[in-house]
Amino acid sequence: MHRLFSLLLTMSIIFTLIPSSFVHAQDKERSLASAASSAILMEKNSGMTLFDKNANKELPPASMTKIMTMLIIMEELEKGRLKLDEMVRVSEHAASMGGSQIFLEAGEEMSVEDLLKGIAVASGNDASVAMAERIAGSEEEFVDRMNKKVKDLGLKNTHFENPTGLPADGHYSTAHDMAVMARELLLHDSITKYTSIYEDYLRKGTEDEFWLVNTNKLIKTYPGMDGLKTGFTQKAKYCLTASAKKDDLHMIAVVMGAEKPKERNEAIASLLDYGFSQYEGVKLHSKDDVLQERKDIRGTPLNLKLVPEKDVVVLKKKNEEKTKYDTKLTITKEADLPIEKGDHLGWLTVSKGNEEVTRVRLEAQEPVKQAKFIELWERTFRNLTGIEKF
Repeated sequence: MHRLFSLLLTMSIIFTLIPSSFVHAQDKERSLASAASSAILMEKNSGMTLFDKNANKELPPASMTKIMTMLIIMEELEKGRLKLDEMVRVSEHAASMGGSQIFLEAGEEMSVEDLLKGIAVASGNDASVAMAERIAGSEEEFVDRMNKKVKDLGLKNTHFENPTGLPADGHYSTAHDMAVMARELLLHDSITKYTSIYEDYLRKGTEDEFWLVNTNKLIKTYPGMDGLKTGFTQKAKYCLTASAKKDDLHMIAVVMGAEKPKERNEAIASLLDYGFSQYEGVKLHSKDDVLQERKDIRGTPLNLKLVPEKDVVVLKKKNEEKTKYDTKLTITKEADLPIEKGDHLGWLTVSKGNEEVTRVRLEAQEPVKQAKFIELWERTFRNLTGIEKF
């Protein structure tokens, strides 16, 4: 009996002392986004999810919708189908948008760059619709394109009804899907030139000068924050998809359904603090590293250079020992010409043992055009005669 009592006493002491740190850690993780209906913390370069709270719950995203709107704008700019200095004429429909706006007038012309600034900084619904109409011809066609992009990204729990985030039946997303869209948007490096602005002006020096102030106040207070988009409606409550950089880490934190803006901001800050304090990045390749060159006698230039679409970074806990990672390149056998800069032509897979850690698309570093007939003839002749080795 005495031995049994001693054993129970010993076990009681162990469960009192040892698990305390473990329970504290669990409580700390649970408290990261306690005020939010849904939240996620993702590292952009690795794609690893570090925290998840109801991240696949379908909720109204409010103006975080504009992350997809900006993504399509950036794609158009990158492909040269849109120019920053192009003037866009504002329609009656675009000017009629309620909610957050930059007070565009019907018939007014504004540059693509200023409209993008109005979307990124002031969450302008009117600017969003003006750009949607310019790109796709109508708001409806632009929304179709948004939903096609959703499918292209493999997202299962998102559907858009407009490019603004104004309340609409059937307009929903999730914290996970918003993080993936944010990750894709951040592949366009120049977007943070706009999303990181705290204040600026439109129509500067005119009678209609308009002061822009970022709806994301953490831009001013959280170190390294470079975006991305807030959201609020009565149904969605307070939402924010935020990104911040520190060393080799680029964190994306999403909070949806907070009751107050202060609670939303505190949740975002605590998620980011957790990510930066607990993890470190191991950079395996820079996005500028040429990982393979493919020779194509049909093309100009002759060699196609393949680079990763972004820095190849894996994460590890700060107290973990260094790990050996294996990388494997899988290249598309043959690509039709012409090839545009950024075309995806294969994959870089990073593994730890038998476990795949991350996968990064390989893309063309520069465009490759079809070589002209005289150029092809000359190459063939030199190759046959041995004058020049290809």
